[in-house]
Amino acid sequence: MKRKTLKKLACLALALVLALSLAACGGDAPEASSSSQGAGASSAAADKTGSADKKISVGVNPVPHADILENAVKDVLAEEGWELEVVVFQDYVLPNTSLEEGELDANYFQTLGYMNGQNDDNGLHLAAVAGVHIEPMGIYSEKYASLSELPDGAEIAVPNDPDNMQRGLELLVQKGLLNSLGDFGTDPDVTAESLTDNKEANPHGYKITTLEAAGLPLSLPDLDAAVINGNYAIGADLPTEHPALDIEEFDDETSIRRTNFLVVKQGNEGTEKTEALVKAIQSDAVKEYIEGKYKGSVIPSFIDPE
Repeated sequence: MKRKTLKKLACLALALVLALSLAACGGDAPEASSSSQGAGASSAAADKTGSADKKISVGVNPVPHADILENAVKDVLAEEGWELEVVVFQDYVLPNTSLEEGELDANYFQTLGYMNGQNDDNGLHLAAVAGVHIEPMGIYSEKYASLSELPDGAEIAVPNDPDNMQRGLELLVQKGLLNSLGDFGTDPDVTAESLTDNKEANPHGYKITTLEAAGLPLSLPDLDAAVINGNYAIGADLPTEHPALDIEEFDDETSIRRTNFLVVKQGNEGTEKTEALVKAIQSDAVKEYIEGKYKGSVIPSFIDPE
């Protein structure tokens, strides 16, 4: 009997403690608990829209991508209440793998061809959402102020790697310095240098030289002119010191191929962050910054990826 009595007393004591506990919380425990969860959710939502969720992280290469984001896009986003975090990478691999893994909200450094290749080769799930810029090749000179000043027999250098060599020679044709490429590109025995002696393709007798693309800015003082990739021209500060005499022109096909795009992970094309970033990066302020800062070595290309 005594054991039963003690057991009953213990149960009554426990019940009393629970009752007092519920009374201290306001009486209606289940409703209070529900309300508390709602307040917590509201607080979390406020935090998301207030600080953490108003931050957009974008992976880039240093030039010109980081510069454009830091000095133009960041201010435009700030006006709309967004904070931009610019994450600089020195390679082309990590910006994509970091985006795939959710460490970034977007990246901005690559062409469609490169992105599609990465998706196919490495099983990534990336989508381009907005074109931003093109880094055109330009014809540069420290000796002459216009193409018309180039004398017959002037030495003009183009990059020595196959893709950029073809592109550089096509630019010389596009600007009327060469009439054609002759058999270059179709006859394996015809080199860029052999165009020097092709009077039909090269009536002015320009001496065509090939040099490593990265070294062309350093060789420019010894040349009459050189066709230089935009990134190398920017790195050597040529747009400021010796602006291009002329630059590539692009049709619809080549514009798509050469444009650097803003890229997100598939499924995030229509998020609030993505829409804010696209609006800012394709704004008039960014266009004016690119044109004013780079003077033709980078040109805006606000095109749709499709």
